[in-house]
Amino acid sequence: MPGSPTAPDQHNPDQHDLGKRAPGDRAPRKALPAAELARTVVFAAFIAVLGIFPGFYLGGAAVPIVLQNMGPLLAGSMLGARRGGAAVLLFLALVALGLPLLSGGRGGIAVFAGPSGGFLVGYVLSAVVVGLIVQRAAPRPGLPILLLANIAGVAVDYLVGIPYWAAFTGDLRAAAIQSLVFVPGDAAKLVLVSLVAAAVHRAVPAVLTGSPRNAED
Repeated sequence: MPGSPTAPDQHNPDQHDLGKRAPGDRAPRKALPAAELARTVVFAAFIAVLGIFPGFYLGGAAVPIVLQNMGPLLAGSMLGARRGGAAVLLFLALVALGLPLLSGGRGGIAVFAGPSGGFLVGYVLSAVVVGLIVQRAAPRPGLPILLLANIAGVAVDYLVGIPYWAAFTGDLRAAAIQSLVFVPGDAAKLVLVSLVAAAVHRAVPAVLTGSPRNAED
């Protein structure tokens, strides 16, 4: 009849949802907080495990070559900026509390005041930068994007670590030249991280989005 209210369409769930969700309501979270916390803890533990492999020094450099810098790259590649950065922060917090989780069994707040302290701080920014780039290609970032992201992540770590190192040597140019010994190994590590992350994202797209539902969209 004209003027009578229109009954909701029983086959259109959107009409029912309009009455249930207020205009200012936020969309559901992509992942449960517990699941996000679990991923963060797992990757912090993974970074710690990489510390089992001892570092070594080349070319008279005061900063060791380690496998541990693969951890922040992989955290950003797999978890994105927020969770990846949180995993690195958790790891560094445990180191600062004195746990010997760095390569060579190092730990304590004093390690951040040494020549390699800048590279450790750079781990956080590295994971965040990698994550921000990878998230733009979610839920299935390909190998080219992952390579680009990890190159950027390594570059950011250098941009933080080399000037910090130079504060101890008193010569920025000398620190930059000495850091060249890291480049071949870091190049190999970022390629390996990118290959692993690309394979995981193909198999389990929900790793980055945190939601199987979003991975299917």
